[in-house]
Amino acid sequence: MNKMIMTLFARTPVHVGAGNSVGAVDSPIQRERHTRIPIIPGSSLKGVLADLWNGELENKTRVSGSDIRALFGSDESKNAEAGALLVGEARVLAFPVRSAKGSFAWITSPLALQRYARDCGEKVPEDIDFSKLDENSCLAAKAVKLDEFVVLEEYRFASIGESVIIADWLKDLVSDPVWKEMPDRLVVLSNEMFSYFCEQSCEVVSRIRIDDVKGTVAKGALFNQEQVPSETLFYSVCFIDERRCADTVSKVKDKLSSVGGILQVGGDASTGLGYCSVEVK
Repeated sequence: MNKMIMTLFARTPVHVGAGNSVGAVDSPIQRERHTRIPIIPGSSLKGVLADLWNGELENKTRVSGSDIRALFGSDESKNAEAGALLVGEARVLAFPVRSAKGSFAWITSPLALQRYARDCGEKVPEDIDFSKLDENSCLAAKAVKLDEFVVLEEYRFASIGESVIIADWLKDLVSDPVWKEMPDRLVVLSNEMFSYFCEQSCEVVSRIRIDDVKGTVAKGALFNQEQVPSETLFYSVCFIDERRCADTVSKVKDKLSSVGGILQVGGDASTGLGYCSVEVK
């Protein structure tokens, strides 16, 4: 099987819910169990991509010989088959965090970079030494440094090197104009601090519904919802079974181009959440 890398750059906050919670956040987002880093499940992405082919559906069935059947398969009881496109979960590669200088910084970590390199079949640039990174240090771009320190949220990190080599490696991943500022804002933290910020620095907003008669919050209509912030960069590995569809990548690229490269992922589309710039590499 061949594979392609799909990047998702959040233009607005993203909420892919994990159901109700017994904690302080009523509606949390989905995360990896072991790292607590946010994810977008492959099933969600596959459904969003399949929706691009809705015009080919006839009587709610997947027509034999159609692109949607070849790419996504069919669940018809008498004629079920798998599709050519196998969509993996989207992982965070770069996460935006408030910075004392430069407004905000994108953070990443050795684990996130090593995962991305493994999934792409590449190697992390060999000139980078991660062995000296600890909970109090980082590799940082000059634009977010205060003297020899970086201040993210309420934490100060000593800069022990620059992130320019990693930035050069990642800068062409996304064509969104905001991402073009990444080389001036990239900070590489330890795996522990990256996981911490990804868990603690997501947005938590209060959602309400007003009773039209009383003018107050309707009973049971106040809850807190967690969201991944805009400018977060996700990537997903998609495998392709060329025996079922030889030109899968070009078909996906053409469909993405027809909608301007913008997809809505997760819940609350009507309130502007989940809109992402999506590209295929």
